[in-house]
Amino acid sequence: MSEPSGPWRPEEEPALPARSVVASTLLGVRPPRLPTAILVRSCGLFGIRPGTARVAISRMAAAGELVADDDGYALGPDLRARQARQDLSRQGTTTAWDPDRDGWHQLVVTGEARAAADRTALRRAARALRLAELREGVWLRPANLDLTDQPDALAVAEAQCLRLRAHPDGDGAALAGRLWDLAGWARRARRLVAALDASRPALEGHDLDALPHGFVLSAASLRHLQSDPLLPAALLPSGWPGPDLRRTWEGWNRAFLGVWADWYRAEQADSA
Repeated sequence: MSEPSGPWRPEEEPALPARSVVASTLLGVRPPRLPTAILVRSCGLFGIRPGTARVAISRMAAAGELVADDDGYALGPDLRARQARQDLSRQGTTTAWDPDRDGWHQLVVTGEARAAADRTALRRAARALRLAELREGVWLRPANLDLTDQPDALAVAEAQCLRLRAHPDGDGAALAGRLWDLAGWARRARRLVAALDASRPALEGHDLDALPHGFVLSAASLRHLQSDPLLPAALLPSGWPGPDLRRTWEGWNRAFLGVWADWYRAEQADSA
């Protein structure tokens, strides 16, 4: 689907069910644990009824996504791993890259018959490692990222693939353009930057009514950063907005967390 034109709108994003609100709320706080009442009231910001929120929390706990913690819940192992990936995406750290010396990471599937669950797991792992699929069973990316920073994803990939270091002939930027929709990513990033800038004054004014909009915008920005291929500068189009989106979101998030802290204190006072 093509990127919409005009200013970013919350309606463009997927509807937030109770599970997503609970997960996103915990993913955004450090340490990632909150009282049950606060998680339920966070869902209330989006019109989700308390009973629905509590059912979602119970199901997440039963599935291991949440762990009971005193009077509330903390993230389970899988969501903690997601939080770690989110933090890496926010940092956008890469290593120096020389195409002749470093080449490209390559994964090649070695098995012939694979279960659907294995194929799905490999695709999820490859996305976490920021590799793109050249064709069925062949994944590539420039070797400017340390794949061992994602040990769980790398283990899944290496269980099904041979890991190689490739040195493609020809224009590396053209190959990157085949593997990733860089123009589409850049368009959406610029729209998100504009939306973050436009909404920041309300947050800096501690407007509690700005929380639901900000919650959706923050989730959209973080999802987009997780899809940034983090390519070397030599392979990117000029004016690549990845660093700008990171800088803008970090400043915006400080203002957002200030408003969220105001809301949290007010909710605690109401429940005292």
